[in-house]
Amino acid sequence: MTVSPARPTAPAVSPAGQAAPYGVSTTAFDGSRVRVLLMVDIHDGAQQEFLAAYEHMCQRVASVPGHLGDQLCQSLENPTQWLITSEWESAPPFLAWVNSEEHLDTVQPFQSCVRDTRSLRYTVLRETAGAAPPAPGLGGLQSAPRPGDNVVRHALTFTVKPGSEAKVAEILSGYESPEPRVDDTTRLLRTSLFLHGNRVVRAVEVRGDLQAALRHVARQPQVRAVEQAVDPYLEQERDLTDPLSARQFFTRAAMPAVHHVTSGRETDPQVRRCALFCPARPGAGEALARLLAAQDAAAVPGGDGPVAACTVFHREDLVVRLVDVAGEPEDAPGAVLGLSDAAARAEAERLLDAAALGVDGSLTDERTLPRLLAQARMRPLTDRRSPAS
Repeated sequence: MTVSPARPTAPAVSPAGQAAPYGVSTTAFDGSRVRVLLMVDIHDGAQQEFLAAYEHMCQRVASVPGHLGDQLCQSLENPTQWLITSEWESAPPFLAWVNSEEHLDTVQPFQSCVRDTRSLRYTVLRETAGAAPPAPGLGGLQSAPRPGDNVVRHALTFTVKPGSEAKVAEILSGYESPEPRVDDTTRLLRTSLFLHGNRVVRAVEVRGDLQAALRHVARQPQVRAVEQAVDPYLEQERDLTDPLSARQFFTRAAMPAVHHVTSGRETDPQVRRCALFCPARPGAGEALARLLAAQDAAAVPGGDGPVAACTVFHREDLVVRLVDVAGEPEDAPGAVLGLSDAAARAEAERLLDAAALGVDGSLTDERTLPRLLAQARMRPLTDRRSPAS
């Protein structure tokens, strides 16, 4: 028999006056199939060019692991509006593909014929009774609806030139906050920036449409000024005034939230936010993210532990844990690291590149955890909440 975790005794209250949801609200690791909808608006007269670009994409994506198929649909009312749907056996292969250099190259032919796009991503929860079951190994259905509070979490990561860290930290710590309201349904809630070595991670929380919020922020004069000030220090050049260069940067910098779990206590005044830099051994990034997500899903929702909420971000062989902790992180290193369990520590020793963090002790020894926590903690640059969020 499965027993649901006890609800926190004093749950947070949402703006609507209801108790904030708790549990796992985001996960890429439940094995459910993923349906992606790409809404496309093409330039007048660009139909044949668009169709040729679509055929090129189909040939490339057909061999991508995890891809099950796609459809191209044209609007009944407006011939310049199109919809591309694709289905994937699970979220990890799709996220790996959509944030890859190969994907950037594959969609390049669309750039000259497409006016605007919007991507929506869903896990499959139910199917009609007449639908044939998927073939074995091709993904399943989401087991149950996940709780949610209309908050989307996303991160960007990039590196700066060695030796420029202090200057970049100064720039990113002191900028003026952008206007949080995007429109009647979308609002920027929180922005947290961290630095580890020469790597910057910017995590954002948005209520409503993430893409609309990112476009809104990019247009703000104070944000443009900060980005321009940082540009000379980036290891990889970019030009955010050029649409193609901007698209390439945001694809290469994208670090999706692959898991989020909350106890409903984030608004507790004792809760503080920290970020952990978790480099994986080559090829072990997804496995490490999956391990940490499983530990959080088991430990956080009960509401009585030190971790009030945790988001796991993953890209290639890099995992970042954004942890909201009740109290001092040093008082509970195992819980903050997501490695309280001995079996999890043994598995993490195989997956985590502890040497890259300067930690040489065995993770199976609990005495190693405080040192690992100290080495993995990222330097906080700024953590800003919008008013009334």
